[in-house]
Amino acid sequence: MHGIVGRYATIDASRRDLPPSKLLLLLLVLMNGAAPIALYIFVPALPVLASDFSSDISVAQMTVSLYMVGLACSQLIMGPLSDRFGRRPVLLGGLALMVAASIGCIFAQTLPQLIGLRFLQALGGASGMVISRAIIRDLYSRDRVGGMLSLVIAVMMIAQMLSPLAGGVIETALGWRAIFYAVTAGAIVVAAAITLALPETSRRSMPAAQRGGFRTDLRSLFGSRAFIGYVLCQVLASAIIFIFAGGGPYVVVTQMGRSSAEYGAWFASSGFAYLMGNVFCVKFSPRHSLDRLIWFGLALQIAGALLNLAWGILGWNQVPSWLFGTHMIIMFGNAAVMANAAAGAISIRPQAAGTASGLMGFTQFGFGSLCSQAGAWLGGHFATPLPLNIAIFGTALACASAMIFLVPRRNLIATEEMIEKAEEETLV
Repeated sequence: MHGIVGRYATIDASRRDLPPSKLLLLLLVLMNGAAPIALYIFVPALPVLASDFSSDISVAQMTVSLYMVGLACSQLIMGPLSDRFGRRPVLLGGLALMVAASIGCIFAQTLPQLIGLRFLQALGGASGMVISRAIIRDLYSRDRVGGMLSLVIAVMMIAQMLSPLAGGVIETALGWRAIFYAVTAGAIVVAAAITLALPETSRRSMPAAQRGGFRTDLRSLFGSRAFIGYVLCQVLASAIIFIFAGGGPYVVVTQMGRSSAEYGAWFASSGFAYLMGNVFCVKFSPRHSLDRLIWFGLALQIAGALLNLAWGILGWNQVPSWLFGTHMIIMFGNAAVMANAAAGAISIRPQAAGTASGLMGFTQFGFGSLCSQAGAWLGGHFATPLPLNIAIFGTALACASAMIFLVPRRNLIATEEMIEKAEEETLV
């Protein structure tokens, strides 16, 4: 499959960057989507969950908030482990943990038990998120990674956008515990597919001196201005999503007096714009460098944020159409920034792609949770969306600053040529 031979084989350098087979694309989507789908499919059941356990909704919400903590912690652990022991065993171990925790959720008798099991469910399921990025870097050269990440995200988002609807239907028809039957079955299917069809892709055939260890990888990554710049750019781009997601409901429902259903419909437009941005990257990444696509996305982010800020100052965005119209521009550009900045970060040290992916994911979700709370505070404590607009605009500018000041432009091409040459020598 895609130039790989055998279960623990090496990568055939002459066949890298080929279009992905349908099977490979399906496996990447499944492993990348397992944890996010398990998160969103359960959200519609939160009010019923609080009622069944005679608890406050804020306590029931911890089944989501601690799940996010589990996603962050998992990526910091699973990424380095996959560099050390290989992609397959760590991925299958994570999915086994997800299956066990999902079964435990079915039989949870108290809310604290369910909250703890949801944390373990995320800890295992998030292995697919971090390792899928590393696998893509194993199989593709630097300038093709962004397009492949965008392709996987675009396909996954369709399922992710439908998962809350599926969760609501399952809960209404069969109760909230039935959701975990579905999640358990899905995790087992993903684990079986990976066991049967996914070969090992990590460079475990490298000499030990070339692979290095965890400390060597950390020193190399944090010693690179380019790595820090790409990570900050990716994290700040995702922070825009978290800020708006945290403050958006308060702005639309409380300030504008619209229903939750109307907010949900408008919020879907942001998801659609993000999906189209990823489709754009898939189409244009073969002909443009990832740095060029990042700058294109940054330009759209800043332009949309500036328009949003202008509408706020003028008082025009007191209706959802103005607010979400400009936010769709931001989200379209955001897709180009996030996928390609992630590609740049995991390409600085290809033999440590898992560690780089884990560090990036941990920072993204950890910082994102703070941004979500900040967005909720901004949306809930002011009479207009202007403070929220200022926060988004400032974050977009900070994202551009990370690229300007921390990515060494003149040395980047030479560095990548050196990396690719070393890869080819190792793979031949």
